[in-house]
Amino acid sequence: MNEDAPKIGLVSLGCPKALVDTERIVTRLRAEGYDIAPDYAGADAVLVNTCGFLDSAKEESLTAIGEAVAENGRVIVTGCLGVEAEMIRERNPGVLAITGPHQYEAVMEAVHAHVPPAANPHEALVPPEGIHLTPRHYAYVKISEGCNNTCTFCIIPSIRGKLKSRPAADVIREAERLARAGVRELLIVSQDTSAYGLDVRYAESDLRGRAIRTHIQDLAEALGELGVWVRLHYIYPYPHVDELIPLMARGLILPYLDIPFQHAHPDVLRAMKRPANQGKVLTRIKRWREICPDLTIRSTFIVGFPGETEEQFQFLLNWLEEAELDRVGCFRYEPVTGATSNEIENHVPAEVIDERWHRLMATQQQISKRRLAAKVGRVIEVLIDEVDEEGAIGRSAADAPEIDGCVFLNGVSGFAPGDMLKVRVTEADEYDLWAEPVADE
Repeated sequence: MNEDAPKIGLVSLGCPKALVDTERIVTRLRAEGYDIAPDYAGADAVLVNTCGFLDSAKEESLTAIGEAVAENGRVIVTGCLGVEAEMIRERNPGVLAITGPHQYEAVMEAVHAHVPPAANPHEALVPPEGIHLTPRHYAYVKISEGCNNTCTFCIIPSIRGKLKSRPAADVIREAERLARAGVRELLIVSQDTSAYGLDVRYAESDLRGRAIRTHIQDLAEALGELGVWVRLHYIYPYPHVDELIPLMARGLILPYLDIPFQHAHPDVLRAMKRPANQGKVLTRIKRWREICPDLTIRSTFIVGFPGETEEQFQFLLNWLEEAELDRVGCFRYEPVTGATSNEIENHVPAEVIDERWHRLMATQQQISKRRLAAKVGRVIEVLIDEVDEEGAIGRSAADAPEIDGCVFLNGVSGFAPGDMLKVRVTEADEYDLWAEPVADE
């Protein structure tokens, strides 16, 4: 760290898409000669990247802003909550500046205004792949901003705007730089990954004389040529998702689908303004697994949506038993300021929502336990995330970082984060696996 360089503190909240925004800002800061302060005391100003998806997330962001103001006093706010500047200033009137999500130029203008850059901004060396806040062996790649869906429980389109896709060639060039820098896993994120390119009518872009469509299938095929793990997140179940499954069966991209189904009962889905033919989805899931037997499906659901009856909730539990999804997260419904679901009648009492959440998680726990038990004895590939005195901790193709399970290699030494190795699964529980290394077969 250059003692004479201006220093910016950093607080990053929210989802992986927001983390990518933070990484881009950090890259710009470092390129202009700023250092990143490790604490409030050493910062000339603090940048808080906020989340504003749920009211509870808004409160967390406001609390973080307040803490930064109390500890440092010079605070710049950006991110999703930035669209509600009046709310921020009401709670924290002393903030220096407020910008909305992915407004990188406005953020830098605010930083310049309150913490001028060093005299020689080119002193700082920024690697070609940019600055990343994840471990060196994996990175998030955001392929689009915004969303065209109108889900009644969500306010993301009003915060981040309509879908805006990046040219495929730009995404691939970024991925190539990351792969050259040693990244072993690319996690593809957006608000609606399946819709990638819809806004530009799947226009082609040029990659060294090769035309690449702005389409998730073409992008996945190109990324699959890089020789690293490629994991797709936030896949909306459009029909063309079926075309991704053969790519997974061929090993081009990881056999992993992150599809936020949200519910299963047709009436609840219609109230949510989500696809409502879950019977057809069950047929598609069966066909996907026939094509790609190793496919892992993770999803999220909402319980206690306004008007949800006990019969509709039981329908969801029965659907889960039939679908046998591998990984499931569940949110208790909560009103979000500005969401149209607030206007739906018959809101479910909080105690009923909580009881349903526990029942769903207990049901899914048993499903997950059965599916993981079937892996005992199998040889799988593992990417090492962490090494400590007890051994190594890794992830399989079925495990996204920080949201899915782990593979524990107790007593194993001689490996480092980013290493990939073959292991034989020896034990399983509801969420994790235990394994031991095997010689290449």
